Amino acid sequence: MKRKLNHTKAAILLVFAVFCFGLNFGISVNAQETQRQRITEKPTTPTPQTSPTPKQTPTPNPIVSPTPTATFVPVQTVSDLQARIRASLSRSEIRRGRVGVKVVSLDTGKTVFEENAEKYFMPASNMKSFTIAAALEKLSPDFRFVTSVYAPAMPDASGMIRGDLSVYGRGDVSFSAAFNDGDYYKGLDALAAKIQQAGVKRIEGNLIGDESYFSGDAIPSGWEWDDLQWYYGAEVSALLVNDNAVDLSVKPNSVTGAPCAVQVLPVNLVVRIVNRCTTTASGVKRDLQVVKKLDQNVLEISGTMPSNDKEFRGYIAVSRPAELFLSLLRQFLIQKGIVITGQNRVINAKDKVSSSVASPAAPFEITKLESPPFSLIAAKTMKPSQNLYTETILRALGEQMKTVSMQSPASLPSENPFTNSKADSSERGLFAVRTFLREIGVAPDGVLQYDGSGLSRHNLITPSSTVQLYTYMALSSRYASVWHAAQPVGGVDGTLKNRFTGTSAANNVRGKTGTIDQVSALSGYVTTTSGERFVFSTVVNDIADGKLRQAVIDEIVVALANFNGRTN
Repeated sequence: MKRKLNHTKAAILLVFAVFCFGLNFGISVNAQETQRQRITEKPTTPTPQTSPTPKQTPTPNPIVSPTPTATFVPVQTVSDLQARIRASLSRSEIRRGRVGVKVVSLDTGKTVFEENAEKYFMPASNMKSFTIAAALEKLSPDFRFVTSVYAPAMPDASGMIRGDLSVYGRGDVSFSAAFNDGDYYKGLDALAAKIQQAGVKRIEGNLIGDESYFSGDAIPSGWEWDDLQWYYGAEVSALLVNDNAVDLSVKPNSVTGAPCAVQVLPVNLVVRIVNRCTTTASGVKRDLQVVKKLDQNVLEISGTMPSNDKEFRGYIAVSRPAELFLSLLRQFLIQKGIVITGQNRVINAKDKVSSSVASPAAPFEITKLESPPFSLIAAKTMKPSQNLYTETILRALGEQMKTVSMQSPASLPSENPFTNSKADSSERGLFAVRTFLREIGVAPDGVLQYDGSGLSRHNLITPSSTVQLYTYMALSSRYASVWHAAQPVGGVDGTLKNRFTGTSAANNVRGKTGTIDQVSALSGYVTTTSGERFVFSTVVNDIADGKLRQAVIDEIVVALANFNGRTN
């Protein structure tokens, strides 16, 4: 009997040892499987296994199995993280494209991962990061755009201006519904109120819209013609209104055969609608065409919409937007009882150079209107990725900085647009950005910039140069907090609002997106599970499928957010 009891004890001990060995072996396998998971999936929490209750024995010291923890997540190494990123880059669907990646720890300065980091890529809207960073550093977050109103003299006792009233724009983008709680007219109404408060009751002359502060072409270099119809391809002007675009609504009629209902906002006298769209029976496929011809403010709506169809909404660029600015302003002045005897006239930089038709802005500033601070404008540029704002900021930067000495040993006076009277605003702005990048140590050939926003397909950047920019703005810029606040936030706002939801990157990753045909990019910051801060740049080129490009980028970013190890 005693011998049987001893055999029973031995058997229990043997079973327990095998169980413990199996438990340890199971953790090792789980760790390997975790590394092989698609990083868009959350790791499965292992189900806790309850040890079998040993049979009661007369021993005074019974063996009690340890209670396993509910969840065990193995600590990842940098090699584990690198393997995950390489798995995303090895997807067969992207074999014909090109991907550039660089990841650096902001806390230790160590490079975590890089692939094609010194190669050129088209950045799309990642180009905005370089433009806005330079403007933020050189203009400051408190900079404000000023729109001045000039006249030959202050109005006389009767409120009369004897001569033209000239509105001199300097690129204030805030005459827009985006800055006024969706109100198309609030900004211009505020300017008209300023003119009224200056005592103006009658203008014996023309209403002049002076957009000559910016010189050069209204269309940035390298933009493609089929982008120019839409808001993201809007012309640049020193007098902007409603993002230099109109909001178009097309709805079917309730009666078959009747014209479709077309509306344009803001309501104006500049954009003309030609409506050839008719309503068909419900269930018929929509066949709608919206065409705005180049350099014309004529919008042709044609085709058909079924009676049960949903509303079509589009945002159409306006040619010569200063004309729309002036037309709307005149309406508000008249509403306030101000009489204007003359016509509306727009003056640009070319007019002033050649001009017998226009005199310079009148010398007496009777009033002015200032924009919100640049800190707010930067956020409203970066978060929705607003092309027009960026191009306007680039030109304003160039005009502001031409009065500042930015001489460089690498630039002869003839090559410096600040000392070249024939250089235009865009050239000056691009030079200002290049100078800033050189100051922070970016290689001169690390960024080839042709526009401010990234819509041009001639722009080239490297992931390394982008990481260098974001590192400087995080660690060395006086305005790091403003820069940080201007970035879209994953799962929260801007162009990242609908990305990373339900992952550890939500409300975590901050960075600038970029998307044009065959190009996607995301550069910015993410905090790992262990609390380490990473700066990264991921750019995908030459892949037609936009969802695939985004999926690859998002896999990499989620892997960074999920990393629970340390680089030190």
